[in-house]
Amino acid sequence: MPETVRSVCPHDCPDCCSLLVEREAGRVLRVAGDPGHPFTRGFLCTKTRHYEDTVHSPLRLAAPLRRTGPKGSGRFAPVSWEEALAETAERLQACASGYGPESILPYAYAGTMGYLNKHAYTPLFRLLGASELGRTICTPAKAMGWQAVMGATPATPPAEAAGSDFLVLWGLSVLATGVHFIREIKEAKRRGAMVVLIDVYETPTARLADVFIRVKPGSDGALALGVLHEMAGRGLLARSFIDAHVHGFAEFERTVLPRWTLAEASRASGVPEALIQWLALAYASAKAPFIRLGGGLSRYANGAMNVRLVTLLPAAAGAWGRPGAGMLSSCHSSSAYDLSLVQRPDFRKPGARQINMCLLGKALETPSRLAGPPVKALFVWSANPAASAPDQNAVLRGLAREDLFCCVHERFLTDTARYADIVLPATTALEHDDVYASYGSYCLQRGRPAIPPQGQAKSNWDACRLLAKALGRTEAIFEQSAEAMVDRLVESTAHSSWQLAPEEVERLREGLPVPLRLPEGYATDFKTPTGKIQAVNEAEPQALPDWFPAETGEGAFAFVSAPSPRTLSSSFCEQDRLAARDVMVLLMHPDDARALGLEDGGRALCSNRQGEAEFTVETTARVPQGLVASEGVWWSSRLGGKPGVNALTSQRLTDRGEGSTFSGVRVDIRRAD
Repeated sequence: MPETVRSVCPHDCPDCCSLLVEREAGRVLRVAGDPGHPFTRGFLCTKTRHYEDTVHSPLRLAAPLRRTGPKGSGRFAPVSWEEALAETAERLQACASGYGPESILPYAYAGTMGYLNKHAYTPLFRLLGASELGRTICTPAKAMGWQAVMGATPATPPAEAAGSDFLVLWGLSVLATGVHFIREIKEAKRRGAMVVLIDVYETPTARLADVFIRVKPGSDGALALGVLHEMAGRGLLARSFIDAHVHGFAEFERTVLPRWTLAEASRASGVPEALIQWLALAYASAKAPFIRLGGGLSRYANGAMNVRLVTLLPAAAGAWGRPGAGMLSSCHSSSAYDLSLVQRPDFRKPGARQINMCLLGKALETPSRLAGPPVKALFVWSANPAASAPDQNAVLRGLAREDLFCCVHERFLTDTARYADIVLPATTALEHDDVYASYGSYCLQRGRPAIPPQGQAKSNWDACRLLAKALGRTEAIFEQSAEAMVDRLVESTAHSSWQLAPEEVERLREGLPVPLRLPEGYATDFKTPTGKIQAVNEAEPQALPDWFPAETGEGAFAFVSAPSPRTLSSSFCEQDRLAARDVMVLLMHPDDARALGLEDGGRALCSNRQGEAEFTVETTARVPQGLVASEGVWWSSRLGGKPGVNALTSQRLTDRGEGSTFSGVRVDIRRAD
C-alpha cells in the first residue's frame, strides 16, 4: 500500500518547500506540497510538481563510470565503486606528491541546499591541504551591500509584506525564483496595496504589478539616489527616525545627494523624471512601504553599491519597525545550525590558497598564471560549471586538458560530467538524510530518505567517507554516519543564537517544518558596529555610498541572462517536460529585430570577446530597444552540442564580494545564416 512521508525540496530557491512524498515498494509515486509548512503552504512550483520524474529519470547514473573516449565525448564504461575510488585516490595522491596538495581544487555550490551534502567533501579536502574554493558565483555583492548598511540585522520576514500598502519588487523575478511570495503580493493587493516592479525588462512578474519601472542595466543605485534626492528636497525624509537610528546620514545628504537631481538620476537610470518623482512621493508617503529585493541588480561590476543605495530607502522613510513595512533581502535561517560540524574550519591549513569559482576558466585554462601550483585535479559535486560558470569557453578549454584529472559526483551525465575521468553516481534528496533552511523565510526542516538509493548511487557524505578511507584517512569524522551527523546539526540549533526550545528541536528531528522566532523589537535593534543603520560606513573601501557606472564590455546590445521559471541554473534539464522546447530564446524588441533583418522564429548569433551563442528570436515589446534577454541555463545536449548563454558572460567580478557579473554583458547580434 502507498504511504506518504515528509521531505524537503533541496534546490537553490529561497522558499525551501516542505514536500509530501507518496511512495510504494521503493519508488516515488508522486510529490505534493505540504500544507503544514508556514510559508510554502502546500503549493509546488512547476519545476518540482513532478519531482518523481527526476528521481526515476532514465538519465540517472546507475553506476560509477571511467572515461574511455576523448574528454567531452561522453564515452564511458561502468566500473565498480572500489575501482573508481581507488583510481580517484591514486590520482589525487599523485597530484599532491608531484605538485603539492594545492594542485587539487574541490568545486561545489548549491546543487543541493542540504547542509551536510552541500559541504560533504569540505573536511576531507581541507585535511588534504587542497586549494579552498571561493563560493561566490551567486549574490555575494548583494550580501555585502546589505551588510554595509544593515550589518547582521535580520531582514523583514515575508509575512509582513501582506500588510504593506506600497510593495516594491526590485530586481526580482518572483515567478522564477520564489513563487510563494506571490501569496503575500496578492494579499497586499487585496487590502489595497500598490505593487511596483523595478527591473531591466518586463519579466513575467510584471503581470503581478500595478506599475512597471524599467531601469538601465546596472543603474538601480542611480534610481535610488534620485528617489532619495527628491525625498530630501520635498521634506519627505523621516527626520526623527534618521536622527535616532541612522549613522552618517547628514554627511551623505550634504555631500552625495545634491548631485542626484531628477535630471541626473533620469540620465543615469533611463527612468523618466516624472516617474522618479512619483516613486519618491508614493514611497515616502506610504504608511507601510516594503521592498522585496532580488539578486538581479547585484550581478554587475557595481552590484554591491546598487544594493547599498537601495537599502538606504527604508531608513530614509523610517520604515523599520512599522507593521507591514521594511525590506526583505535574505533570511539567514542557516545560522541556526552549527555548520562548523561539517565544514570543519579547524581542518583548514593556515594560509591555504583560495580560488574564486567565478574565475574557474582562468584557473584551468591558464594554470601557469596562478599563485602557487597549477590545478592538476578537479573534484566536482553539487555543481555543473561547464554550463553554469561564467566564460563557458574558457572553462571548457580547461576541462579538456588531458593533464587535468577530473572526478564528478553527479546524478546525471551533465556537461561537466562529460569531461570527467571518473563519474560517481549521486543520490537525490529523497534518498538521503539532511537538514535545510530557507533563505526567503525563517524556517528549518529535516529531510529523511523517502526511498533507498537508486542503482548504485551514494550520497555526497557516504561517498566522501569511502574516498577518505581510500586515501588512508582515519579521522573520527569519517566514522560518522549521515544520520549521526544530521542529528548533531539538529541538536546544535538549541545552542545557536536562535535558541530553539526542546519541543522545536524535537519537531525538527522528526522532519516537521520549524519556523524561527525573531526577537521582540528586532526591526529596530540594528546589528551594526554603531548600533545604527549605516548611511556612512567607515569600514568600507568607499565610506560614503555613491553610484558609479558598471563596466560591461563592448557590443551594440546589453544582454541579460535571466532565470527561467522552468529551471534553476542548469538543474531540471533532465526533464523533457521542462527542457525539451523553447530553450535558448532571445527576447528582442521588434524594431531592433527589424533593423537586423531578424524575425520571430529566426536564428540569431550573439557574440562578444568571450564567444558566441545561437538563439531563436522572439520579438516582444517587453524588452526595450538596445537590450536583449534570454531566460535559463541549458545543458549542451539540449542545444545540439552548441554553447549556452555563459559563452557570453565574463569572469569580471563585482565591486564587493568578488561575485559574478552575469547581468553586466554586452553583445553584437547578427543573423545565424
